[in-house]
Amino acid sequence: MKDFHSCFGESGVQIADSSSSTTISNKPPAQNLVTCIYKYESLAISSFITVTWIKYLIGQGLSIEIESSKNESLCKFDIKPSLFSNRKGFKNLVVNTKKIDIYWDFSSAKFGSSPEPLKGFYLSVFINQEPCLLLGDLKNDAYKNRAIFIAKRENVFGKRIYSSLKAQFCDKGKLHDIRIEHDTNERCDQSLVIYVDNNVAMEVMHLKWNFRGNTIILVDGISVEVYWDVHSWLFGNLIDNAVFVFRTRVPVEGMCSNQSPFETSAMRRSKDLFSQGYGFSLVLCAWKNE
Repeated sequence: MKDFHSCFGESGVQIADSSSSTTISNKPPAQNLVTCIYKYESLAISSFITVTWIKYLIGQGLSIEIESSKNESLCKFDIKPSLFSNRKGFKNLVVNTKKIDIYWDFSSAKFGSSPEPLKGFYLSVFINQEPCLLLGDLKNDAYKNRAIFIAKRENVFGKRIYSSLKAQFCDKGKLHDIRIEHDTNERCDQSLVIYVDNNVAMEVMHLKWNFRGNTIILVDGISVEVYWDVHSWLFGNLIDNAVFVFRTRVPVEGMCSNQSPFETSAMRRSKDLFSQGYGFSLVLCAWKNE
């Protein structure tokens, strides 16, 4: 789970205290990856399943991590390009008396520019023979997917325009195109515009004074908090990354709904936010191409 917050942790946004400034890493990602977090609950099992799709120079890869609701790691399994190229496979594990079965079939998988497959694949996770996660379209009716999609992190690259593929703001929600445009034409008054499905969702003017902030937009009738931190684009190195967080808002009594993820002393995991009442988190780490 730690990798999901690499944008915010040791190699990302560094938080010293609530009044300190934020530091963005100057280390570009080693590979292109998309990380998705799912929460599964039943009478017998409660767990978080993290699926990371990775695009290496030598091919596609996949990492699966399963944790208990108490943040105890049950297992982590990597499907390297060598295994991925075999297209079909399975892995059986026994951890703390729990039997974990992972099955995959990528024999007909189709990919676009994202490491995440578009169609023609199947990935399933069973815990104690209970179907916890089913991804893909090869066997949609085989088992009911009971895991809830709660968080996603994606690396995006560009010079002025950054686009996210398959963005959604709730489990099984409508897919949206998100585009971020950084206008650098005016040296003294740069701007930032975020589009959702080619419609302007928000605009930030005077970016040198507003390089870090938050606002609320509406998508599909859902209130979405948007946080941005582009300090590195303006005052850092070219290889530094900016961070954008889209988080569906489900207020909880007694919680400060205006709290920013950049103001906490320790970056909370998206699964913790989900447990506190937030529905879904999308994190975009935007890297500038030279």
